[in-house]
Amino acid sequence: MQRMKVVLGHLGGGGGQPRTSPCLGLSGSPRSVAVGNPEDVVVVHGRRTPIGKSKRGGLKDTTPDELLAAVMTAVLKDLNLSPEKLGDICVGNVLQPGAGALTARIGQFLSGIPETVPISCVNRQCSSGLQAVINIAGGIRNGSYDIGLACGITSENVAERFGVSRKKQDAFALASQQKAARAQQMGWFKNEIVPVTTTFTDDQGNEKKITVLQDEGIRPSTTLEGLAKLKPAFKENGTTTAGNSSQVSDGAAAVLLAKRSKASQLHLPVLGVLKSYAVVGVPPDVMGIGPAYAIPVALEKAGLTVNDIDIFEINEAFASQAVYCVEKLGIPLEKVNPLGGAIALGHPLGCTGARQVVTLLHELQRRGKRGYGVVSMCIGTGMGAAAVFEYPGN
Repeated sequence: MQRMKVVLGHLGGGGGQPRTSPCLGLSGSPRSVAVGNPEDVVVVHGRRTPIGKSKRGGLKDTTPDELLAAVMTAVLKDLNLSPEKLGDICVGNVLQPGAGALTARIGQFLSGIPETVPISCVNRQCSSGLQAVINIAGGIRNGSYDIGLACGITSENVAERFGVSRKKQDAFALASQQKAARAQQMGWFKNEIVPVTTTFTDDQGNEKKITVLQDEGIRPSTTLEGLAKLKPAFKENGTTTAGNSSQVSDGAAAVLLAKRSKASQLHLPVLGVLKSYAVVGVPPDVMGIGPAYAIPVALEKAGLTVNDIDIFEINEAFASQAVYCVEKLGIPLEKVNPLGGAIALGHPLGCTGARQVVTLLHELQRRGKRGYGVVSMCIGTGMGAAAVFEYPGN
């Protein structure tokens, strides 16, 4: 039997024409899912931890390897998939020293995946979790293995150059909080979240066992008036504030991918089909515009347009850049981050891309209809990445 591969990504605590790097073409006709090409790269399953407030939330004393182990274990257990079937692990990492290889390897051992399964790490800044997914998809596509797990364990220039007002940014931030609060209240995150039982040290130095069940950054009481009172974060007269920016957070996510024929052989479900991926370069001083240029390339490769997409999961690094990208592409706001984004949920750097894939596909599954989704984010140093997925329907 061919060895299989796991990809893991862990937590990390516009002038001119952007340059496009080679993109990964993953499918033929974008509308062939009903029949199912045995060579398709499919998403089998995905889970994530709750996203905790960095340095003060329920996961503040939980190590990256423990968070990784939680999601790795959950994905394999949910599917009753033997870890010995896995052929490799690739970890998306941003802030861990030494590329995070040691942390990832420990997380692997804690999850029960044997030492015979090798491991590697990848860092593409905020898109590291998505890059891990794509690295595994590429390996499946080129025949190196048949199945793998991808996991993850952070503006002012955009606002000034492109005229994104403070009012627009605050309104976008409020919507993110409201959508996330509603999703949490309705229980729409329940199927994707793995509860984490951990040790927590309070302000008095007392240790206790707690179980973190839900995202901690959501603020249902947020108002426009409250957001308007916050001071600018970077410049005295700036428009970016703590309220309209992503939160610094802790968390992990895991996405299991496979060749469709292997998924069928192992009687594994198909949660989604990876249709295309693109990464582009943009000016570093306005790196936040990356999704505005990566998304069209990914859509073109998938043979789709903005109108064909049901959900856009665009990382909310800052409201300024998210608003610009949405308006630049003409995306209806109701299609953008319907369960809230990083402003409300948080942005664990190496995890976000994988977390977005998990949230996207679980939401398409909840809706029950065949549809398309896009995951995209800006990337530090001046890049943007985007991937297109198709949910085949219930």
